[in-house]
Amino acid sequence: MRAAWIAVVLTGAALFAGATLAVAEDNEAGVPLTPAEAAGAWTVASQGQDLCVLTMGAEHTVETPRSCSDALPGKPTGWRPTRDGMEMVDAGGKALIAFHRWSNSLFVSHRASGVDIQLRRGR
Repeated sequence: MRAAWIAVVLTGAALFAGATLAVAEDNEAGVPLTPAEAAGAWTVASQGQDLCVLTMGAEHTVETPRSCSDALPGKPTGWRPTRDGMEMVDAGGKALIAFHRWSNSLFVSHRASGVDIQLRRGR
């Protein structure tokens, strides 16, 4: 009986550890974006609406289609990591918009207007 109880406790602990690890893997708030994580398509959204899709490169590049011109300030051509996420920059290196990491697949920019802009991995 005691051996069975210990097995149940150990199994539960292992399941809990696995669930905790899965949550931690996609909850990297406060961690800068790496080039490998950045590469690929990202959807820009606000107020529940997908606005456009941009492409970020591992070489710190950003390709923004015209459809992103209303959603993003200026014309982002690159990105750089920050202490807690990343920011998009123009051709001269001027910061245009900063995004804070909420998870590996979601970054959020809190705007003074109160309307947040989200950057979500994928299309």
